[in-house]
Amino acid sequence: MLSADLTLILPEIILAVFAMIALVGAVYTGKDDLARPLVWITSALMLALGIWIATRGPGTRTAFDGMFIADTFARFSKVTILVSAAAVLAMSQDYMARRGLLRFEYPLLVALAAVGMMMMVSAGDLIALYMGLELQSLALYVVASLRRESVKSTEAGLKYFVLGALSSGLLLYGASLTYGYAGTTLFSGIIEAAGEGQVSLGLLFGLVFLSSGLAFKISAVPFHMWTPDVYEGAPTPITAFFATAPKVAAMGLFARLLHDAFGGVVGDWQQIIAFLSLLSMFLGSFAAIGQTDIKRLMAYSSIAHMGYALMGLAAGTALGVQALLIYMAIYVTMNVGTFAFILSMERDGQPVTQISSLAMYSRTDPGRALAMLVLLFSLAGVPPLVGFFGKLYVLRAAYDGGLAWLAVAGVIASVVGAYYYLRIVYLMYFAEARDDGLDANGSSVLWAFLALPALMMVAGVINLFGIEGAAAAAAAALVN
Repeated sequence: MLSADLTLILPEIILAVFAMIALVGAVYTGKDDLARPLVWITSALMLALGIWIATRGPGTRTAFDGMFIADTFARFSKVTILVSAAAVLAMSQDYMARRGLLRFEYPLLVALAAVGMMMMVSAGDLIALYMGLELQSLALYVVASLRRESVKSTEAGLKYFVLGALSSGLLLYGASLTYGYAGTTLFSGIIEAAGEGQVSLGLLFGLVFLSSGLAFKISAVPFHMWTPDVYEGAPTPITAFFATAPKVAAMGLFARLLHDAFGGVVGDWQQIIAFLSLLSMFLGSFAAIGQTDIKRLMAYSSIAHMGYALMGLAAGTALGVQALLIYMAIYVTMNVGTFAFILSMERDGQPVTQISSLAMYSRTDPGRALAMLVLLFSLAGVPPLVGFFGKLYVLRAAYDGGLAWLAVAGVIASVVGAYYYLRIVYLMYFAEARDDGLDANGSSVLWAFLALPALMMVAGVINLFGIEGAAAAAAAALVN
């Protein structure tokens, strides 16, 4: 029934209707005055929807004849997306306002992107998949070039748009091939057409093109080209957003497509995903070593981390999906804290992104330096911090999935990657002090968003705040 279908998709409807009403209201009223309250209202609404989705009953239900799937996997992903998007919005408000970038369009574009992401992780059909993906992408193209007077920002938006269009083309071509050979766009129909172990050549080509299109969205090597330039050129709060919620959505969609539509032919895609994982881990780890800009370094860091997350997906098992979800939740938390620190990097009121400016930062602001140290150690996977357990999960999943060689490669890449995180720690605590160091930033909001994730990286070692059980239930709902 239509009413039951609409009830199932109600969180997405609420967020979309809110964004549209707020857009019309802001256009016809004093829009400059509405930007700041809109940021807080949007953040609060996203947080409320996240709590509502988290407390909805268990079980798997479908809407619109299987095009929309509401299961535990989708709920876990949506909560992560909404909470991280709300956090980025809240911590970016002051930064955007002081630089004349806080326009009413900003929170509304983020809200519409979040609607697309929620649609992505619930997609049960190739058409629904593409609708969600494009709604997210179109909003992100605009926010990437929000700083219109900056050449770097407009370049970032253009590069993101061109490569996004290329990835969408690959995705559509793969979808059309899959539809042609499966005779349906529903994932439930595709998995029947693919069969067990034997898949037709046409469907295999469809799978390859679909995977390539989604690999663009998570910045997996060799589809990573836009990432460093977009991270550097976009305003820092937008970069923080790119590094969190969209990554969860794209990875969730990737897992949904491979397991729901091609779950019967794991052997046909396992080695491809493993190869993407291997390339991403090593390129991200080695390329970050020579970076002097912290935003470019975080871009290569995100490429490497997507490589580690893909290890869980490559395993092709329920444990692999559980490891993927745990890893993504931890990764997002670490990135929110790290970007809260990057947002606080200022000299004479101007943003600074040069890593060299962190020399002896521990003298200027010992509290922030300590919180950043914890987050960097966790990103590097240093035990006993939570980041270590995230990597341990994906390594174990890869090993249990018959990919012992990938697990060994993951350990080596992690050791290489630790260098560029520890280099920042060395600069903050042991490098020679410079005259052009950073100012002590007094923003209490940024301090809270830096301190809380750092505290979670330490306190979470007890039971990972219970996300293991939630991730296990989500994985079991997907891999059945």
